[in-house]
Amino acid sequence: MTSIAPHAHYAIQLVMGAPTGLRVQFGRRGEWQPCAAALVPARAVHTIDVRECDISVVLFIEPETPEGKALSARLQGGLELLDADIAMVFTKRLERAWRIEKSYDAVKAVCMQLVRELSGTAPRESPSDPRVLATLETIRQRVDQTVSLPEVTKLANLSPGRFRHLFVEQTGMPLRTYVLWRQMLHVWTLLTQGETLVSSGPSSRVCRFRAPLAHIPHDVRVAAFGAEDEWAAESKSPISLSRIS
Repeated sequence: MTSIAPHAHYAIQLVMGAPTGLRVQFGRRGEWQPCAAALVPARAVHTIDVRECDISVVLFIEPETPEGKALSARLQGGLELLDADIAMVFTKRLERAWRIEKSYDAVKAVCMQLVRELSGTAPRESPSDPRVLATLETIRQRVDQTVSLPEVTKLANLSPGRFRHLFVEQTGMPLRTYVLWRQMLHVWTLLTQGETLVSSGPSSRVCRFRAPLAHIPHDVRVAAFGAEDEWAAESKSPISLSRIS
């Protein structure tokens, strides 16, 4: 694996490398900076090099969530290199959750704890309103299709204004942002199962998600892979993604 070409994400990125070897470049011509971990702001051009790391971790944090908003305010558009002790403690916790507990919930809990510690936010309750839960289920079932505001407001029997307020209150983000996030995760899931973005033909699971690459919604491409579509097209099996939302 070579270092990734400079690109930008819709999401905030938290990257770690252990025990050593991580390098981060901020900007297209910035200097390579060795570090244990780094926070990269949303839509900032950057690249990473993890060739010398035994373990590398990348978390994408939705900017519209309370955690994302707090981190955006902290970063102010700039790169932040994190203390090596933070990275060491986190990677040990994550390795235990992944290798010993072998539990998705345990991995998610470790990731969420770190993001909340970095953002200074409190844990949020999971959505509980049955109208929002029904909407979330509809989005999950139709992740490769368009889900419109009129459709979900009819399902919830609420006005658009009231639904928007309730959805943000329950999930921490607007409907469109949540739909984008679910679509991005769907693409990543298919890729980690061995699919590629250049798959074609009626039997391809990616094709059912508007593949080839040019047909995947632009916002999803930018959120998942950055602004460089050429790099995205070459990426065949990225690491699995932990959702922070």
